[in-house]
Amino acid sequence: MSEWYEESFGEDYLIVYRHRDFGGARREVEQMIGWLDLSLGAKVLDLCCGMGRHSLALSEAGYEVTGVDLSEPLLREARSQDGAEEVTWVRSDMRKLPLEGGFDAVVNLFTSFGYFEEDEEQVKVLREIHRMLKPGGKFIIDFLNPAHVIRHLVPHSTREDGENLIDESRRIEDGYVMKDIVLTSKSDGTPRQYHERVKLYSLEKFQEMIKEAGLQLKAVHGSYNEDVYIAEDSTRMIFRGLRL
Repeated sequence: MSEWYEESFGEDYLIVYRHRDFGGARREVEQMIGWLDLSLGAKVLDLCCGMGRHSLALSEAGYEVTGVDLSEPLLREARSQDGAEEVTWVRSDMRKLPLEGGFDAVVNLFTSFGYFEEDEEQVKVLREIHRMLKPGGKFIIDFLNPAHVIRHLVPHSTREDGENLIDESRRIEDGYVMKDIVLTSKSDGTPRQYHERVKLYSLEKFQEMIKEAGLQLKAVHGSYNEDVYIAEDSTRMIFRGLRL
């Protein structure tokens, strides 16, 4: 039986998340550049790059970028963008990368973490980040803030996108935030169903896993506009650190 992330990140994902624009990615990259403080030409790995929004923005900013994702449809979309030829695109599971490392920075963005049931599987991802980084290399992991998600969860919403009706149901269950998505074509009424699941981690547990992977945490930001993470108010938990 396939895992949810093998089914959900296909062509329909591009419809559901069409509102995630490239301009927003550029603004986020501008902040990340300040945090990472890298020289032009530095090697950056975008781990779980999706449709390549941040990879392309990082490349435009002057870095040598490798984008990795498991989804071939999302990588195909990334390769179709202007400037895509400047990025190296790799299809791989984030727990076992076919790369030797030597990166100046690794970024893992847009809640591309917490997909697995066992904590050890998440730690494997962090260990791969450690392996990919050269000594002194820096990382950014952009994760959701559980308290904010729980407080502001919208149980149900519907919207239209062209020929598709999009129905999204959300819930907190057994330590996960879960989303059920149904896309229905207006032309034939055929529903396509998907499921998303992300494990909720407290700041303390995430810090523990980062340490277990041999990485050093330097700061936690509450968003791309906030210097300090505030547990009850921040929209995100953005971890920033390095490999010693």
